[in-house]
Amino acid sequence: MALTDWWTLAEAQLAAAMADPRQIAALLVAAVAAVLVVIGAIVKTIMPLRWLLVASNACFVLYGALYPSYMVLLLHATLLPINVWRALEMLRLTRRVLRAADAGDTSGVWLKSYMKRKRLAKGSVVFAKGDTADHLYMLVEGDMELVESGRRVEPGRVFGEIAFFAPDRRRTGTARCRTACTVLRIDETTFRQVYYQDPSFGFEIVRLITSRLTADVHGLENEVARLKQALAALPAQGQTGSPTHTP
Repeated sequence: MALTDWWTLAEAQLAAAMADPRQIAALLVAAVAAVLVVIGAIVKTIMPLRWLLVASNACFVLYGALYPSYMVLLLHATLLPINVWRALEMLRLTRRVLRAADAGDTSGVWLKSYMKRKRLAKGSVVFAKGDTADHLYMLVEGDMELVESGRRVEPGRVFGEIAFFAPDRRRTGTARCRTACTVLRIDETTFRQVYYQDPSFGFEIVRLITSRLTADVHGLENEVARLKQALAALPAQGQTGSPTHTP
């Protein structure tokens, strides 16, 4: 078929479509959907992309019903609930992080759905000093200690996060189970995927980890102040000793 024949056919189809208000509406909706797809290809973050996909799916469903084009209708009617569910899932996750940050909660509930459960026997070592930090952990139940510092890890708390983000990725202490424990863990690849899906989510994760570091710094400052007070209360050297006699 010659180019002129294609052009003539296109003009005839367009003229027929313009004569039917339903076809005009279908073309307008298709144009909007196409614009949304193009914008979605430009955006760099996942949340705007998800909502653009939802809007374009809805437009294509309407186009498929008006035109009608049942294959287009079926395809986008299938994709629409999937994209809505994924968008709402990320929105709920971000809201949980925001609430956790506002409450000063570093329990890591916002990561639970991405973490894998593992049971450990009494005396098990989760990681040892000097190991490469390849997982981030949260204690679900049991009694665990950080051996070098003697600190206990409370159930519901994230641990091992310092080395996970440290430049050398080396553990600075050993985590050992005092009793049988259940932990949740997330690997670096999965964490990075969650982190980069939504900038606001990643920002709140940084805030939560920073709050843990700040709390540790305040704890050290209080300990130093306590030691200074204890030293100041000690009598000066030689004040209570016997006088020295010279021949």
